[in-house]
Amino acid sequence: MTTERVLDVYRQEESFGAAEDLQHALELLAAARRGELGPSLRIYRPRPTVAFGQRDARLPGFPDAAAACRDLGFEPLVRKAGGRAAAYHQGCLILDHIEPEADAVTHSLARFAGFARLLAGALQDAGVPAGVGEIPGEYCPGEYSVHGGTGPGIKLVGTAQRVVSGAWLFSSVVVIQDSAPLREVLTAAYSALGLEWNPATAGAAEDLRPGLTMAEAEAALLAGYSGYASLRYRDPGSLAQIAAAGGPAFPTAAPSR
Repeated sequence: MTTERVLDVYRQEESFGAAEDLQHALELLAAARRGELGPSLRIYRPRPTVAFGQRDARLPGFPDAAAACRDLGFEPLVRKAGGRAAAYHQGCLILDHIEPEADAVTHSLARFAGFARLLAGALQDAGVPAGVGEIPGEYCPGEYSVHGGTGPGIKLVGTAQRVVSGAWLFSSVVVIQDSAPLREVLTAAYSALGLEWNPATAGAAEDLRPGLTMAEAEAALLAGYSGYASLRYRDPGSLAQIAAAGGPAFPTAAPSR
């Protein structure tokens, strides 16, 4: 007899802050590793943030890049996962998917491919032409980026994964609205870092389906996840108590000049 897969959904109504939101995800991963949190999906709208990769932080232009982000109203942070700088704000939705799994490493590549297809399908259902694959010149390039449009296309979803012994965290940033500030801050950051990219690849789902609302996008994404598991909506306040048991695990704040 097959046990039905169930995913607890926590809709976080307000951002805790740029660093605190990233911290919370790491604390939830630690809780899943300890056996105190089951399969969970946390969804929220973030504060304006530029999440730099570890390689970015080692470049000589990083202090200038961080300062440029602050000047434009974005908080620069250094995330523990890999990749290059990615920007997001309240026109985006972040989905933090956490699950305990004894052998979390084995299916890490399959998760990238499977959840990229899930997210692209959800956007298609919302009327956004979307596909999977890296596009030339995109920011924070990745084989399993979700892109949309014709020609070179625009990046709509970036994903990152953190795997620890006994659990995994799969985070997806879905850009729904207001892409102009993201292009501006990424242009400034990548210029300071000395990295080449094509600003035309930074866009939002509403650029391809005008009038798309945050609520419509969220509903489509959760409907897509309902094909992965049965969704059970829970009180997001309960996550704070679960996460607090393991102590803080802050991402690295970018130094001020």
